[in-house]
Amino acid sequence: MLDLPENGLYRTTGAMPGHEDEFPAGVLVFIGDKSGGKFVVRPKQNRNNRWYWNDPTTPLRSPTWGRTLKKLPSEGFYTLPDELSFEGGGRWLKNAIVQLGYNENGQGIIFVGETRSSSQDNALFFSEQGMLITDDMLERLLWAPILPVRVH
Repeated sequence: MLDLPENGLYRTTGAMPGHEDEFPAGVLVFIGDKSGGKFVVRPKQNRNNRWYWNDPTTPLRSPTWGRTLKKLPSEGFYTLPDELSFEGGGRWLKNAIVQLGYNENGQGIIFVGETRSSSQDNALFFSEQGMLITDDMLERLLWAPILPVRVH
């Protein structure tokens, strides 16, 4: 049995041998299972700060390349471990609820949750404009179990 990565989001650190154009270094990929085998796929569409994946997928059979992938936290909701201050003023407070997404290069982007005074809904809204974060911040985000809970 091949020692392949578990299902989830990854950033490539090297090109996939034989598929260098489809899967170069420094891109976001998803690893999944289909028909009893592992596959890798690039994102196709982003809606509400989340990526969606479609066929075609590429079979993943290289444990060597699989070991070069950087595992990424699941997209979803988290809290900030630290206050973030911005040049020119403004800040996001420690423990603020943020939505984690990624750009096509697999870099984390956070979107802060806000209420809208003009809305009658008791809901948080997340902008389509987020802030790139470092891998250090990405690894320190704290998962926020907002219902319905999805496995992360």
